[in-house]
Amino acid sequence: MSAYRQIGDLPQLIPVFPLDGALLLPGGELPLQIFEPRYLNMVDDVMAGDRVIGMIQTRGGSRARPRLAGVGCLGRITSYAETSDGRYLITLTGVCRFEAGDELDLRLPYRQLRARYDRFEGDLADDQEVEADDEERARFGAALKRYLNRRELDIDWETAQDAPLESLVNSLCMGLAFAPAEKQAFLEAPDLAARFEVLTTLLEIDVADPDDERPQLQ
Repeated sequence: MSAYRQIGDLPQLIPVFPLDGALLLPGGELPLQIFEPRYLNMVDDVMAGDRVIGMIQTRGGSRARPRLAGVGCLGRITSYAETSDGRYLITLTGVCRFEAGDELDLRLPYRQLRARYDRFEGDLADDQEVEADDEERARFGAALKRYLNRRELDIDWETAQDAPLESLVNSLCMGLAFAPAEKQAFLEAPDLAARFEVLTTLLEIDVADPDDERPQLQ
């Protein structure tokens, strides 16, 4: 259970890890392998403090310093290990989404910004649910099966059917091989119900295109 009960408890200045295609959602767990010196430095610093990192994607700009997406997700390091060759193996557990505010120039090797959480206060609630009727669930299940069959992937359907829909939706959004813009659409969906609809729609779009040239979200 998160120690953060309200947005006033969340840190306003956070280090960020820009990584396209990596999606962290509130309550989700994202394993990461850290090996670049600047991010090793970042992990060292946050482990000595509140153990939080903002995961965020980019939106163009220079390769050396790309522009950051407008929304990311704050994560707390809940698992940490070091390898013999100096890498860090960490797991981030999603806490709350944030809007990316002003970036600070603090002469550090990694980037930091001011995070604004007001828009996503609901992420800290314990009772988030997806209210889907039988027809919506059937539509989602059919689209997911076609998507997985097309890619010759498999999941434990018995476990999936028994899992809360909220957990299944977030796990699929984080784990399936969607494009970075589609991952960002999951992140920016207002709530779980909207994320469920976006996921269902993208699954349907994917399986409807035999050439795998589906339109990309902008």
